[in-house]
Amino acid sequence: MMAPESERLDVIAVGAHPDDIEIACGGTLAKLVLQGYRVGIIDLTDGEPTPGSPGPEVRLAEAEAAARVLGIHQRIQLGLPNRRLFDQFEHRVALATEFRRWRPRLVIGFGAKTPMASPDHYQSSLLTDAAIFYSRLTKWDEYFAGLPVHAVSRQLYFRLALEPDVLPGEPHHLTVDIAETLDAKIESILCYQTQFGGKPYIAERVRAAAVVSGAQAGVSAGEVFVAPKPIAVDDLLRVIL
Repeated sequence: MMAPESERLDVIAVGAHPDDIEIACGGTLAKLVLQGYRVGIIDLTDGEPTPGSPGPEVRLAEAEAAARVLGIHQRIQLGLPNRRLFDQFEHRVALATEFRRWRPRLVIGFGAKTPMASPDHYQSSLLTDAAIFYSRLTKWDEYFAGLPVHAVSRQLYFRLALEPDVLPGEPHHLTVDIAETLDAKIESILCYQTQFGGKPYIAERVRAAAVVSGAQAGVSAGEVFVAPKPIAVDDLLRVIL
């Protein structure tokens, strides 16, 4: 069923596992919430099993706690298989169905491989690209529970906080000033004690990465994104200054 207009989401961030979004763009999402936008997160899998977690119910509780810290309006668990996430038709349809249901203007997702980390991240990137396309396709309603088509206006790629600032081969980078929401980002990450309870350095590293990213753009803390297509601005001074 399509969400009522009052519950429509302006932005959806898509991650492979609970905690991906917090690490990648938690500061930006928290800032968008403060600016009055309706923000959602879609976790493609529950992230389980993992070595430090007793089970999916604990990871889900951590994800909900992190969402509350960031002020997220909707957190959706798609329930696809962790460690066996692949870009396939049924998974594309499942994600596109959520785009049709919530009708976001902006979708943010993985933009590159994460070597020596989960291959689910790259599959998430492929799935998100495909689902954005599927969401707007006409004459295909039988696959989407009768939900009407929806064209996502803009797409951005994120990178994980501890990955390099620049995505190779992508020319259109931009930085969001997250100075006022960096503490919320870190607090949301620390909600995942099953993942980071034995890594006391994680908060320090995330803060340092944000400071480095921000410094390159002249702000005290930042998160870096890539636009797969150029973005035109109407008021140059408002954007630049």
